[in-house]
Amino acid sequence: MPRYFIEVSYKGTRYSGFQVQQNAVTIQSEVERALAVLFSRPFSLTGSLRTYAIIHALQNYFHFYLENGLFHSNDNFVGEKRLLQALYSLNAILPDDVAIKRIFEVGDKVHARFDAISRRYKYYIYREKNPFYKETAYFYPYTLDFEKLQQAASMILDTENFISFSKRNTQVRNFICSIYKSEWQKKNNCIIYDVVANRFLRGMVRGLVGTMLKVGTGKISIQGFAEIIKNDNNDHVHFSVPSRGLYLIEIRYANF
Repeated sequence: MPRYFIEVSYKGTRYSGFQVQQNAVTIQSEVERALAVLFSRPFSLTGSLRTYAIIHALQNYFHFYLENGLFHSNDNFVGEKRLLQALYSLNAILPDDVAIKRIFEVGDKVHARFDAISRRYKYYIYREKNPFYKETAYFYPYTLDFEKLQQAASMILDTENFISFSKRNTQVRNFICSIYKSEWQKKNNCIIYDVVANRFLRGMVRGLVGTMLKVGTGKISIQGFAEIIKNDNNDHVHFSVPSRGLYLIEIRYANF
């Protein structure tokens, strides 16, 4: 039975998250609706992760089965043509703030969530009033010590246990994450936190950003940040930065 991946990008401002929820509009519910309209049958998608409302993505994935092989053909050209036609039609049905970038066949056991080997997030902060960033970045006009931000970010690379940066009431039992990249950048009047890891905990990126901003303003010292990492509780972690500044940039798989 063929399994397909759908690669999507979206502006999350209007949505209650990525995966389907009761009585809420999500990215999954919109894509499932578009598929149902196009093929006149219900679809159930499996997403790569769960996210909060208002988070954006340049790249995210669903997978699904097609029992009757709507896209499958012994002729590769015909199969590819069917995929391109479906891609065009689905994007015409979807709202303007959600786009399907690719639909492609994968192995029948490849899982959008469990087979991901890394995820990359960026958090965007703008320092001067700009109406074009209002819905897609965090306005933070306070004085920041960029070198201290970088110092704090580099400490994340030496950390494995992120229980301090996980929100409470999470269902996971393992708080170990492998961080491959953690740095602050300056670009187009924004400062951006860029982080790559094999996995992220609930609220982790926002907790890291919010707490490092306190380091950058001098409200938390570098030593204090080190203590927060070691404390194994989130009492002094700041999760209050808004979701609108957070972007899922990339998900990588070993298979493609």
